[in-house]
Amino acid sequence: MNHEDALKAIAHPVRLKFLEWLKEPDQHFNQAHPFTMGVCAHQFEISGLSQSTVSSHLAALQAAGLVRSRKVGQWNFYERDEDNIATFLAYLNQKL
Repeated sequence: MNHEDALKAIAHPVRLKFLEWLKEPDQHFNQAHPFTMGVCAHQFEISGLSQSTVSSHLAALQAAGLVRSRKVGQWNFYERDEDNIATFLAYLNQKL
């Protein structure tokens, strides 16, 4: 995990909001699949953003190591990478 990439990723308010929503997905999303699979990418359209913009934000979070995805059929499901987030928070705590 590159800490600078993570900082850049969470600097955007939409990406930070996505991470917040993924922390407690059952409070923010309504999907037919269990949340243990993650949150289906199209659920993030509740943000009012287009599918391509949502995909771009999710890709930035994934590239930074803050979320991971899995493909099930034609659907992409996203969840927080809690281990990487904990490592990143420890890094921030040490530096700040």
